[in-house]
Amino acid sequence: MSGVSLKQVTKAYDRATQVIHGVDLEIAAGEFMVFVGPSGCGKSTLMRMIAGLESITGGTVAIGGRVVNDLPPRERDVAMVFQDYALYPHKNVYENLAFGLRLRKAPAAEIDARVKDAAKALKIDHLLERKPRALSGGQRQRVAMGRAIVRQPKLFLFDEPLSNLDAQLRGEVRTEIKKLHQRLGVTTIYVTHDQVEAMTLAQRIVVLSAGRIMQVGTPDEIYHRPASRFVAGFTGSPPMNFLSARATDAGGLLLGEGAALQPDEALAAKLKPLAGGAVVLGIRPEDVHAGATANTHTPIAAAVDVVEPLGAETLVTFTTAAGPLIARLSPSIRMAAGERHTVYLDLGRAHAFRADDGALIGSAA
Repeated sequence: MSGVSLKQVTKAYDRATQVIHGVDLEIAAGEFMVFVGPSGCGKSTLMRMIAGLESITGGTVAIGGRVVNDLPPRERDVAMVFQDYALYPHKNVYENLAFGLRLRKAPAAEIDARVKDAAKALKIDHLLERKPRALSGGQRQRVAMGRAIVRQPKLFLFDEPLSNLDAQLRGEVRTEIKKLHQRLGVTTIYVTHDQVEAMTLAQRIVVLSAGRIMQVGTPDEIYHRPASRFVAGFTGSPPMNFLSARATDAGGLLLGEGAALQPDEALAAKLKPLAGGAVVLGIRPEDVHAGATANTHTPIAAAVDVVEPLGAETLVTFTTAAGPLIARLSPSIRMAAGERHTVYLDLGRAHAFRADDGALIGSAA
């Protein structure tokens, strides 16, 4: 297994177009790291630079302690799985899996053993004689993954491999990828814009925006202790609610037309210097309740806008004086559009962000 080290990595296509801005990142050997961010944030470009498919403008990339800036892709000992399957249509599954090993002139017995082991692990061993046109999308993606596995590389790179699959298949193949990492323990970098994939697969997540790292952390850290409004808003489904507020002299918050909230002492101390200034209160949908059950639950008047029953839960979008508010409620709670209710915010799990740049002021979570 090999770790990956990025030091002040930059990428520019010309003087006016810099897409990666001084990225520093350490990925431990055997770690499953996910790059996540909106389209155009530079996550795929960063991965392609690690693979050697994109040149590096500045900085260093090291794999297993060896700087690989000037090495071609074939000498970096990495295997990449792309969004499109890139299978050879005239070859059957077995030959697709074996092709890379044949190019490397591996012994026939070794090729056969590796192909069959990979096919069995991915549950495609019964498909070895089929051509790609006779496979489903999920089966084709498993073949593409198998082609990477048989090489036994130092590093796996996945570039949005599930984006062409339907929702059910994405879940199934995502599970296979996680099992694969648990079994092989190979260092893995996975690129996605889907925060559900990021949260469920990653040991650590890198959140990117405009070619810069916004935060690196475990899924729990990213979700519960976001470093900025951008990170908080990008994770979670539905994402975090953001309500307009003003800080008070006592370290409290005034929402909308005067609903007063008083956070805990630690957060209040950080809000006092901002008295009179605009603040954004962040709170997750699961921390908005239909009734108060703890002393940190603070009431706010709200009108029901949209009700979305999902079986195990119901999402309700409210209109409040401070902005829209989504709550994740029990399906036993009945509400209808147009009704007015009092909902309760759990300030013990709230976050406060600066209104101007979105920086985290403090968190009660």
